[in-house]
Amino acid sequence: MILVLIVIGLAVGIGFIAGGSLRPFEHLNVHWWGVAVAGLALQAISITADIGRSAGLAALAGSYGMLLAFAWVNRRLPALWLLMAGLVLNVLVIGVNGGMPVSASALDTAGAGAEGLLGAGTAKHHLMGPGDSLTGLGDVIGIPPPVGVVISIGDVLLYGGVAALVVMIMLGRSGENRRPPARIFQGYRGKHLPADRLFSHREARAAAVQAGPVPPPEARSG
Repeated sequence: MILVLIVIGLAVGIGFIAGGSLRPFEHLNVHWWGVAVAGLALQAISITADIGRSAGLAALAGSYGMLLAFAWVNRRLPALWLLMAGLVLNVLVIGVNGGMPVSASALDTAGAGAEGLLGAGTAKHHLMGPGDSLTGLGDVIGIPPPVGVVISIGDVLLYGGVAALVVMIMLGRSGENRRPPARIFQGYRGKHLPADRLFSHREARAAAVQAGPVPPPEARSG
């Protein structure tokens, strides 16, 4: 958590130095933010709670599924492709190894505080061993105290994406994050239209109701 705050703080500082402002965040459209919050909550449960390995892995899979869905829906925001790439790399190494392998040397670099990652009952991390695959994508980067964490290449992409997103939004380069047309729940699509188009659609429906049903072709006069 402390690393996330450091990354965001540095990004905000860079944004101000580059002449940006926090005001663009007031007009930023972020969809499915509740899904992201739920995904982060599941991630925390899988890391810290003693719920058994099977339940922990299920929570971890659900967490990454929610975070990927959130990133995909908001993929029009700048740097979201970096976040998605980081998530995919982490999912890949966790899926292959049944958890995130952690390098012993990275733990040494991060200090004793990082050893809690390997506590009993947690599902996400385990000490890297000879049976692990794709170890280069595991937690092999140790950050020394006072931060004291170990991260993966996927995490680097995630944090880089968050930093780039904050800076670009502060510089007013976020563009419009409009969701694509709904394909399943078509009736919900109008709620995401701009105000002028939304009201025009409502007026058209009201006019159709007032005009009454259209008579069948054989009932029309020539």
